[in-house]
Amino acid sequence: MELNGLLAAGIYDWPVIKQISWLLGQVMNGIYNVLDAIGIQNIGVSIIIFTVIVYTLLIPLTIKQQKFSKMQSVMTPEIRKIQKKYEGKRDQASMLKQQEEMNAVYDKYGTKMSSGCLPSLIQMLFLFGLYPVVQNIPRYVDKVSEVYMPLVDKIQSISGSQAIMEKIGEASPVLMNPDSYDYSKASTLVEVLYKFQDATWTALTDKMPQVENIANSTKDQIGNLNEFLGINIGAHPWNLLMDALKDFSVVAIILAVLIPVLAGLTQFLSVKLSQAGSASLMDDKDNPMAGSMKTMIYTMPLISVVFGFTLPAGLGLYWIASAAVRCVQQLAINKYLSKKSVEDIIAENQKKMKKKIEKKGAPAKEINRMATTSTRNVGNNTNTKKNQAEKDEKIRQAQEFAKNAKPGSLTAKANLVSRYNSGQKSEQPSQDKASEKKGKK
Repeated sequence: MELNGLLAAGIYDWPVIKQISWLLGQVMNGIYNVLDAIGIQNIGVSIIIFTVIVYTLLIPLTIKQQKFSKMQSVMTPEIRKIQKKYEGKRDQASMLKQQEEMNAVYDKYGTKMSSGCLPSLIQMLFLFGLYPVVQNIPRYVDKVSEVYMPLVDKIQSISGSQAIMEKIGEASPVLMNPDSYDYSKASTLVEVLYKFQDATWTALTDKMPQVENIANSTKDQIGNLNEFLGINIGAHPWNLLMDALKDFSVVAIILAVLIPVLAGLTQFLSVKLSQAGSASLMDDKDNPMAGSMKTMIYTMPLISVVFGFTLPAGLGLYWIASAAVRCVQQLAINKYLSKKSVEDIIAENQKKMKKKIEKKGAPAKEINRMATTSTRNVGNNTNTKKNQAEKDEKIRQAQEFAKNAKPGSLTAKANLVSRYNSGQKSEQPSQDKASEKKGKK
């Protein structure tokens, strides 16, 4: 579904996402107010600062996800081996046994199946909550909304204006169906006006000539707020490109394609860097995810370019800023993780898991199992040798104790039986050898 379609369906009114959008909206409103106080009234600058702050807050989740990706390159061969072992088996016993063995692998590496999914899910919720803020600035930034209010008041004072606005609003580029939005509300009209393009402004003044002067004044004010490096981030780059081609303006053509192209390029670099830690998984032909990961490197940037032309340039600016921030963060994260071996990450994971188990009041058996799991030589037989050595030592100590048993005790009698059996076994080979010699004679 197109992003505008998702918003039209009311995605920012969904539970959790609505609350996240409100919270991020407060951040955006605060950023704009601070910039306004120092004389900078610019939506583009606000979007860039807002993006940097939000993605900085997401760094811990990104690091956690990257750690899991690094661990996954080690765990995947073992997981696939278990899956192949139980391939085709659908009975309950086999399924439970498979799950048990897979859980044992995750325990060995001090992680869980949900370790990679949870950070991704939280990030996704934040990004879904972030998009409505960038897409509909006036809903969250009071000072931008105030710019539209004189025009909104004028429109609402005109008889039959609601029907006119509904007709304009349900068409492209606004695409706000009157069945889903209440056009009698001032906030709805502000949202509609924020999505206006040049042709839409013309349609408004043609159908309501009474608002022409104040509409032109509002358009100029918003144009100043949306001006960023010579680009109107409220306009669609595709429309800007068509206008530039009509005027044969080389500079205008470059500016029109600049944001979509940069959006695709930065997205490509971001995806490439984020998958650097998963290179072994991508090169693994047996890994079913390898193909989709490689495809994503090229499809996501192309999607960004297409959306960059068909949606307001402000969203393209946000994609550029977010991808650029992710690239810088990813370089720092990759450098940080390159200093950590897989064994170090496993040790950290097991330490954290042990603390969680202790907090939950888990049985001592579970804690001991975690404590005795090797963190430096995972996959080796170090534990097996260690456990066998401990068993041998216990047997030796028991034998020493038995030698010093009191006469007449059960242990002493057991020793007599043991020595008798040992004697019989030692005599048997001698008898066999004697029989062999007799047969030869």
